[in-house]
Amino acid sequence: MSAPTRTSPAAVLLVDDEPDIRELLVLTLGRMGLRCETAASLADARAQLKRQSFALCLTDMRLPDGSGIELVHEITQHYPATPVAMITAYGNQEAAVEALKAGAFDFVSKPVDLTVLRGLIQHALKLAPPPASGTGQAAAAPSAASRLLGRSPAMEALRTTLAKVARSQAPVYISGESGSGKELVARTIHAESARASGPFVPVNCGAIPAELMESEFFGHKKGSFTGAHADKTGLFQAAQGGTLFLDEIAELPLPMQVKLLRAIQEKSVRPVGAHTEVPVDVRILSATHKNLAALVEEGKFRHDLYYRINVIELRVPPLRERREDLPLLIDAILTRLAGAQGRPRPMLHADAMEALARYPFPGNVRELENILERAFALADDDGIRAADLRLPEPRPAAPLPPQAAVAAATLDPSQIDPRQSASSALPSFIEEIERKAIEQALIDNRYNKTKAAAQLGITFRALRYKLKKLGID
Repeated sequence: MSAPTRTSPAAVLLVDDEPDIRELLVLTLGRMGLRCETAASLADARAQLKRQSFALCLTDMRLPDGSGIELVHEITQHYPATPVAMITAYGNQEAAVEALKAGAFDFVSKPVDLTVLRGLIQHALKLAPPPASGTGQAAAAPSAASRLLGRSPAMEALRTTLAKVARSQAPVYISGESGSGKELVARTIHAESARASGPFVPVNCGAIPAELMESEFFGHKKGSFTGAHADKTGLFQAAQGGTLFLDEIAELPLPMQVKLLRAIQEKSVRPVGAHTEVPVDVRILSATHKNLAALVEEGKFRHDLYYRINVIELRVPPLRERREDLPLLIDAILTRLAGAQGRPRPMLHADAMEALARYPFPGNVRELENILERAFALADDDGIRAADLRLPEPRPAAPLPPQAAVAAATLDPSQIDPRQSASSALPSFIEEIERKAIEQALIDNRYNKTKAAAQLGITFRALRYKLKKLGID
């Protein structure tokens, strides 16, 4: 009877020119059951990489014959299956961000916190490719990215980039219009990452009152403020070992941005009323439909926080930029609705498909889902027709007297003085000017209502009221 086969320990490459650091890391990794090879320079590391494969590489930033960033680039390009993490000087966040942008999986600061290091290594080892199987089952398993439907070039590019991003621990900033699927992208990154077994905690930053933000994010101790009747776990602690998704991050007030930046940089939080900090191991994903770079220029969003969360940017394309995906999306949504309601999947008639193909979808995929759900409820047994969709159509403008029509086309709405006219045409005159201004603002901002409201100088809520009143939306 043959002896049982022993799995050889995973090999880790340690690149550092300080013997004391190498000795400490070799001892720590050895206790984790890992085999360590060491290198004191770039040249040594390159030779080691050519000789064998490694499950992980840890490299110092400064080496005698170059920078660890060079090694990160080389490993990312020539040994993509090997995650590489950077050892940086304490407080050198610029170097850490540079390493992440170069393709590093993660970073750890000197003096090395061994608890943080062990967590980093555990995440890295989860990224190792699974052993080959003759059954072919692994290859047949669907990836999480398959939930991002679409065969358009824009979606293919998004999925390709997402697969690379998922292997990293770097913060990701997801930009895109409302309803385009930013949270689905965030969930997919989490599901394909080494943190997939950990929690995914989404939070809408715009839905938390400013006075409760610190408590919600970091937790609080009993008695720390009025109403704190018990200890509370914050969102960072709830996402321990997983991913924290900060949706609508542009809505964070500036004081909270400072606290968030420190939590991300130090990888620790201090609950309200606590005297000590609590280490946290979370990956930060963030998103907003606003132009964050423009808000930085206006001083409404901190440049250092933007720099820290925008290590990798993913843009989710709006539906109008991938219209070829419309039939696939429609089929998937109708199939899901039919399954949820226990009804046969309805047929979509040609006139309905043509109407959907012409519609601009300012609300993107979310609006498509709402339209189809309503049509599904209204449709007869013979399927969905164009009338069942009830697509919004621009209302014809009310006829105006010739003089008012000329004024409506040229007058600045902000300059209107109601006392200048007592005619019965005044309400329709003002309504027409409002309509033209709103429609132009929507066009200028690609139907992004938040941006349109800002351009018009009104609140988002006021714009929604006017859209309903004027029948534009």
